[in-house]
Amino acid sequence: MDNPRIIELPKFLDERGNLSFAENNNQIPFTIKRTYWLYDVPGGINRGGHAEKNNEEFIIAMSGSFDITVDDGVETHTFTLNRSYYGLYIPKGAWREIKNFSTNAIALEFGSIPYDEKDYIRDYNDFLVYIKSEHKKVFISTEAEKKTVVTQIQKYNVFDCSIIEFDKHHSNRKGNLTVVENGKTLPFDVKRAYYLYDVPGGESRGSHAHRHLEQLMVAVSGSFTVTLSDGKCKRSFTLNRPYQGLYIRPGLWRDLDDFSSGSVCMVLASEVYQTEDYIRDYDEFIKFRNED
Repeated sequence: MDNPRIIELPKFLDERGNLSFAENNNQIPFTIKRTYWLYDVPGGINRGGHAEKNNEEFIIAMSGSFDITVDDGVETHTFTLNRSYYGLYIPKGAWREIKNFSTNAIALEFGSIPYDEKDYIRDYNDFLVYIKSEHKKVFISTEAEKKTVVTQIQKYNVFDCSIIEFDKHHSNRKGNLTVVENGKTLPFDVKRAYYLYDVPGGESRGSHAHRHLEQLMVAVSGSFTVTLSDGKCKRSFTLNRPYQGLYIRPGLWRDLDDFSSGSVCMVLASEVYQTEDYIRDYDEFIKFRNED
């Protein structure tokens, strides 16, 4: 079993608010297949309490703090996550439990395989039997990474973007959990995640467009407004629910403002960071929109 470990994430300091990110097979040491976030956990409640045979996890405290205990059946290690620019890698086959949630804590988690109930071990004694028994290594066949060849850029407008509401797995006793999976609840594969936090009052973010990138934008804490432009029309969306996300098509200008105190903006993106995909000047954006 690989060792669980803390991985430091990039942190970009900005007077308009800070930004951190994590990418497929880079800061996150596997290909993302599932993304989920845990919030509104009551004080004194523990989450987790299971192992997964084949799923690797990467967990970030986007807001607040909590402790994660990782157990391989022989040794137990406890990690405290309390900074948005650190993440914990948990190898497959390890027992994990999350506890000591602070007020307004938000846990962002990535998984290496889609949800499969059969992959879970939810009883600790069964976990010990699994660890000690002779068992074959299960090789999971996965589809080759899809390579997208762009021959023509489709021009979307602001009315092609919409709010997507996800299931809120609500528990009065344990808090809420929202899950998105590539190609199922999400219309693209997640290659990168980043989040804005510590945004001062009155500041704006965004002010750019992407040529090819698709995004899902979620207010996992607090609220803010996203204004989209296609060069002819503008449309504004207020995001203030952690189980709702704004799906943003490629080729649209976006501005973010009206950040509430303590707000956290999470973005799931269809590609890793590429400078050439950005359009940061509005006049250049208009030219891009007018191209055939």
